[in-house]
Amino acid sequence: MPRIRGASIGEHHEMVWADLAEAMRELLLERDYDAITMGHIAARAGLARNTLYNYATDKTALVQALTRRAGRPTVERVSAIAARSPEPAAVRLGEIIEVVLAAFTDQSLQLMFRPGTRLPKGPDTPFHEIVVEVQSVVRDGVARGEFRDVGDVQLAVELLSGVMRSGAERLGRDPAAFATTLHAAREIILASLAR
Repeated sequence: MPRIRGASIGEHHEMVWADLAEAMRELLLERDYDAITMGHIAARAGLARNTLYNYATDKTALVQALTRRAGRPTVERVSAIAARSPEPAAVRLGEIIEVVLAAFTDQSLQLMFRPGTRLPKGPDTPFHEIVVEVQSVVRDGVARGEFRDVGDVQLAVELLSGVMRSGAERLGRDPAAFATTLHAAREIILASLAR
């Protein structure tokens, strides 16, 4: 029976997930995503391969789980920003754009943009909560007259999320482009909502 690290099973699992995330980061620096196998990940994380399958059934499931875990702090920060309703919607949305793009400088989150990675759609996506919060901020801005009436807020946010995805993909290719990418994303998104 494998030895448990940490003071509890929960702490042990957190340590293993941290090891898995670090293993993926290291492996991605050494080889292409498609060349990484579950065996490579298990070995790098210091796990037996059969133990790794207790955490994820395959590489896609592992990427989904790592993305969810890596994205949790971002979801919490975005929720806190969106809840600051006395502040202007444009200020909150601008800050959300920065928080989300900064999160995508993390290699664990970049995994979701790799070709062949199939993440679930709708409420099961790692960032569904962020989309819901952004919709709330946009609705608030429209109701206050800060933003123009965009009609279908859900569709507008889905379309604007394409800007964010492009920004995130660019940061995956060139992390040094953060400032210019952030500026362009803010400008495009806020201009499309402006009255």
